[in-house]
Amino acid sequence: MLIIISVVLLIAAIIVVFFNIPWSRASREFRILAERLMTEAEGEATTSTDTTSTTTESDVFTEDDIAHLPLPVQNHFRYCGYLGTPKMSAMRIKFKDVDFSMGLNKPTIKIDYTQYNFVGALNRIAYIDSSMYGIPFEGIDSFVGGKGSMKGMLAKLFTLFNQTGPAMDRASLVTFLAESLVIPNVALQSNITWQAIDDLHAQATISYRGISGSGIFTFAENGAMISFTTDDREATDFDGQSRQIRWTAILDDYVEKDGIKVPNVLQSIWHYPEGDLLYFDSKDIEIEFI
Repeated sequence: MLIIISVVLLIAAIIVVFFNIPWSRASREFRILAERLMTEAEGEATTSTDTTSTTTESDVFTEDDIAHLPLPVQNHFRYCGYLGTPKMSAMRIKFKDVDFSMGLNKPTIKIDYTQYNFVGALNRIAYIDSSMYGIPFEGIDSFVGGKGSMKGMLAKLFTLFNQTGPAMDRASLVTFLAESLVIPNVALQSNITWQAIDDLHAQATISYRGISGSGIFTFAENGAMISFTTDDREATDFDGQSRQIRWTAILDDYVEKDGIKVPNVLQSIWHYPEGDLLYFDSKDIEIEFI
């Protein structure tokens, strides 16, 4: 009996140690993917092979670059202080202690979330690090080469889900569009067309590799972009059920960093018929342009 107890305790100790070491399949996969995409982005910037830009050849944002954009979008560039600053090829955002809802009438957990957006190839990847009942839970959300996917892993080894397909491709592309004014060089690419609505709203449509989606940006009087709303995303539950639901991203509490105003709060909301679900609620986010 003592031998059995000793073996059980040893196995439990090994599991605890394994759960607490920094290595995992998901983190390794994300790191390798991020390094590859970063290398590609640096190569594009060096050789200037990007042919999708409608901007001038200058290396900084200018009034000429934004002249074709709707007035509220132009005002956002001015409000944030982008004019005269270098055009970025990528962006890294780090979110800490995000309140993340598992779904309608389901628990909320804390997650850390790291994402990269790349301008030239319109790639976006994100890594989710969390735990459920003490067991590591990780995720990789990606849009690479026009293909979207969302993978969840439990206990560092076991794949819980790996969602792919046309609906995921479109949802990922629309998410990229929603963040186009956070990494504003994206907003100047010819893949995105803009349409003026009024002084505080503009519609944008993004097209890439046979996929397209659109949404409406809303701006404050001072020029800050405060929300993006679209009907071109599907909400997918952890049980695999999907349905077309209106989605909104909210940006707030702009703060100045290195002379540029960036949002300090980002929230994501599903507008279910049963009621709105604020499923991603973050603050004190760290934005780095590359």
